[in-house]
Amino acid sequence: MELLHSGKVREVYADGRDILLVASDRISIYDVVLPTAIPDKGKILTQLSLWWFEQLADVVPNHVVSSTDVPAEWAGRAVRCERLEMVMVECIARGYLAGSGLKEYERDGAVSGVSLPAGLIEASQLPEPIFTPTTKVPPGQGHDEFMTYADVEAKVGSDVAAELRRITLEVYKRGQQVAAKNGIIIADTKIELGFAADGTLTLGDELLTPDSSRFWAADEWKPGGTQRYLDKQFLRDWSSTLTDWDRTAPGPEIPDEVVEATRNRYVEVYERLTGDTWR
Repeated sequence: MELLHSGKVREVYADGRDILLVASDRISIYDVVLPTAIPDKGKILTQLSLWWFEQLADVVPNHVVSSTDVPAEWAGRAVRCERLEMVMVECIARGYLAGSGLKEYERDGAVSGVSLPAGLIEASQLPEPIFTPTTKVPPGQGHDEFMTYADVEAKVGSDVAAELRRITLEVYKRGQQVAAKNGIIIADTKIELGFAADGTLTLGDELLTPDSSRFWAADEWKPGGTQRYLDKQFLRDWSSTLTDWDRTAPGPEIPDEVVEATRNRYVEVYERLTGDTWR
């Protein structure tokens, strides 16, 4: 098979008409791949994405062809997928104020040009979920920047922009409903969309995982400060305590206790959402 792309976390291989998406145990923060892996991370991301694709199959088509027709050495962490022409917009939905969205709000009173009420604080629930797209910058060429909806229309046209917003918000709302039944808040999430061969906008990459979303324990949610993250924000917070790392490569080694705490969060959110015990 031909290696088409090696990303921060996944390798993409060509296999006939399909592609194979293989998730590694690598972890990245601030666009830097850290030298320490998180055991089982790739399998957890893959299995959780597959679970979500099934949960949301009636909302939007996805790229999954098979989760079993893959080489044995990649079993559990690889998915055979339909090739998509990816839309060069990062589609993000936010239902709570955190991360870069919080910083944008504190500066402008808005996120991606969407005005928000005054007086919101960290982890505040928004009046309604909002679409806050960003640019999609290739690795090593800078960081993604917020886009307004008008920017998206200018890039992909008004019809496609409207569908990107509709699908992103519907995926978030449905995901949040499902997660809430299991005691999880999805503060925000990023999805990838592309065009299938017949022109249908289709979900690709991963879906509602600890790498692409902020997950909080609902019974511990308290606006006004940092939440107990069940995602890789925990690792970002750990890295912020380092005085000798400037968020550029090479990244720091992760101590064993932080590796274990990170893995435990990935396992916890998988088990709470799916109801299955991680093997």
